[in-house]
Amino acid sequence: MTTHFQGKSLLKEIDYTPKEFYTLIKLAEHLKYLKQHNIEHHYLAGKNIALMFAKTSTRTRSSFTVAAVDLGAHPEFLGASDIQFGKKESLIDTAKVLGSMYDGIEYRGFDQAVVDGLAEYSGVPVWNGLTDDWHPTQMLADFMTIDEVFGRIKGITLTYLGDARNNVANSLLVTGAMLGANIHLVGPKSLQPSQAIQDIAAKYAAESGAQLLITDDLAAGVKDSDVLYTDIWASMGEEDQWADRIKLLQPYQLNMAAVKATGNPDTIVMHDLPAYHDLNTKLAQDIHAKFGLTELEITDEVFNAPFAKQFQEAENRMHTIKAIMAASLGNLFIPALPEIK
Repeated sequence: MTTHFQGKSLLKEIDYTPKEFYTLIKLAEHLKYLKQHNIEHHYLAGKNIALMFAKTSTRTRSSFTVAAVDLGAHPEFLGASDIQFGKKESLIDTAKVLGSMYDGIEYRGFDQAVVDGLAEYSGVPVWNGLTDDWHPTQMLADFMTIDEVFGRIKGITLTYLGDARNNVANSLLVTGAMLGANIHLVGPKSLQPSQAIQDIAAKYAAESGAQLLITDDLAAGVKDSDVLYTDIWASMGEEDQWADRIKLLQPYQLNMAAVKATGNPDTIVMHDLPAYHDLNTKLAQDIHAKFGLTELEITDEVFNAPFAKQFQEAENRMHTIKAIMAASLGNLFIPALPEIK
């Protein structure tokens, strides 16, 4: 029995079965080993990849670029000024043109309908580098990191603190439920996931045994957690909402008190980055000038602690993105894996 990936897009986590998603994580761990040992893996030699970025990016762009080159493919960057959707050319027409020239397309932007449309009309695999609704490539990296640190995913308890209705929180809830990890989303009631997202997660949790908790009670949420995770308090396009977000989310800052409240001496900390833990960015300096804060969603003490794994997590973006590109374009023979651990 083999798991079939060839030609398949990754638009959101639930496009794959839990076992397929886990298979991609284990493939990424194998590809990481190959890279660390300088073993060539040109599974996509001669392929051309379009990298479409309506939103700016550091990790996602770098990950797709390096991953494509490592696989022997040529990546071509198309920035916001290069993408004509709805301005000079329709999404459907653009998708058909790009699909005739490229072997795969990555898209990072706002509306999920755009990445869905690219997949429907291009005829090639499309990978979601982030939309307002989902962040599947981030999830592959996050759960790979958990697997590396703990040796398993199933039964691990991950608690997310902050804006619990953004794309990362949605994806963590659903992906954790798929893989059998217990997910706690902790944030104010006004920033919790939609009922539709909760229903998707509950369906998977019933099958995997994952325990899900959505609460505004920080102490209850973090208790016994293996992983504490946070994200920026205002996503791209929400920069005018900082005053409201700070007021709502300061009680949910990932600080040392939150770490100690887990009661777990082996707790790790994760963050999908960028993180506002000091005043070394223009945004943080502007926030400091307006609100007097030197740290936002995570404190500098926690960010630089030995149990903080955000840079391992960031590196794993590249290995997991490489896995999804290789699996969907490389005509690989991927044997079926054992049950999710």
